[in-house]
Amino acid sequence: MALPARIDTEDQLEDLLTTPKPALVQAMSELQGDLIILGAGGKIGPTMARLARRAFDEAGSKSGVIGVARFSNPRIREQLQAAGIKTITADLLTPESLGRLPHAGNVIHLAARKFGSTGNEPLTWATNVYLPARVAERYRHARIVALSTGNVYPLTAVDSGGPTEDHPTGPIGEYAQSCLGRERLFAYFSRLYGTPVSLIRLNYAIDLRYGVLLDIATRVYAGEPIDLSMGYVNVIWQGDANAAILKSLAHCASPPFILNLTGPELLSVRQLAMDFGRLFGKEPILQGREEPNALLSNPSRCVRLLGPLTVSVRQMIHWVAHWVRIRGPTLDKPTHYQTRDGRF
Repeated sequence: MALPARIDTEDQLEDLLTTPKPALVQAMSELQGDLIILGAGGKIGPTMARLARRAFDEAGSKSGVIGVARFSNPRIREQLQAAGIKTITADLLTPESLGRLPHAGNVIHLAARKFGSTGNEPLTWATNVYLPARVAERYRHARIVALSTGNVYPLTAVDSGGPTEDHPTGPIGEYAQSCLGRERLFAYFSRLYGTPVSLIRLNYAIDLRYGVLLDIATRVYAGEPIDLSMGYVNVIWQGDANAAILKSLAHCASPPFILNLTGPELLSVRQLAMDFGRLFGKEPILQGREEPNALLSNPSRCVRLLGPLTVSVRQMIHWVAHWVRIRGPTLDKPTHYQTRDGRF
């Protein structure tokens, strides 16, 4: 499918995000058993669930897709059901919730907490560490893909190329520490039970309704200052990220398979602001100066194993600029990519 020059509606965006490429259809055709997505009501869960359903359908697979979440927005649940996805409303932190869930051969664990972590650290640790331990026990006979984050790495030198999966972790702040705790608990139970697991360290997925590019574009358009202290980032189109997460089910292993998931380009925040400024006909307000290190990841393993990305940074910039210009809807969830002290 050719990429559109611009995206004008959420329906168009959703269709683009949930249309599977042939490589994903092939990967899903080889998957045995149902797929359950824990945390299916968040930022990426709804499009991932629909992408999986469409890929199974195109592959001629009878496997089911089950989405589990609190579904505080009932519209999301209705949309998933209309797409052929079974939904279960549950608060996964309640003691009895996991025991009531159906068995599935494949699990994607998206349930997590980031924003609001500062000031409510106990809930962050319960969600990001205690819950993964319970999920790992409940689904010890399944394949589990657990979403993690590049925040488990320390800030690294901009000219280093970013840390690979073998780089020592060094989380900054309690949110990042709890994310490493999530990884450690999944790894522990993977070794204990032989559960095949993939740990996906995602850095800055881009959907027109949220993401680093939207954060920068919105500030440029509104004439608000851009903080340059976190001067460089990696980003990836959400559709490419969803496809890679689903493909990583085939790479689950014990001990866990670890994968950095992001785009390969080292992007300058200053240059991104200038690019949006040119598209908007506005001079960006730049504040501060770039520090010599940043939160980065090296995704060379991902590209080698799962194939090239389908949406370029240039394409994302143009899509986001148009979305901001037409006042497209957003999730109102800034990434806080500029945060350097780990307090979210």
